Amino acid sequence: MKVKVSRKAHFNAAHRLHRPDWDDAKNKAVFGKCSNPNYHGHNYDLVVSVRGEIDETTGFVMDMKVLKELIYTHIEQAFDHKNLNLEVPEFKNLNPTAEHIAVVIWNKLRPFIATDKELEVVLYETPRNFVTYSG
Repeated sequence: MKVKVSRKAHFNAAHRLHRPDWDDAKNKAVFGKCSNPNYHGHNYDLVVSVRGEIDETTGFVMDMKVLKELIYTHIEQAFDHKNLNLEVPEFKNLNPTAEHIAVVIWNKLRPFIATDKELEVVLYETPRNFVTYSG
């Protein structure tokens, strides 16, 4: 029997959607106000889920204290109150769209989750716009 457990988290970050190989007019046409040269911010909500068999000894799919600490250490500390374009190495050459941010989060957490468990990241950029990535 597989069960999915989830942990919510939150971080605030600024970014600019921009391709340096495009001129300002094309960036504005494609990314609109999200291409503001002075950046803009979001209050991101994050849901990280792990799916797998329930351990017969502990009754856990995964210890939620461990998942909480992984998210805090590898995501919240890395992203919270940061300019993603300028301060997060993964976005040095990667446009920090919600889609890319979700994939980066998944990649940062995957090495710490048992290989027999499935990992899913849901990132809310706004209350109505969100991305799901499962690898």
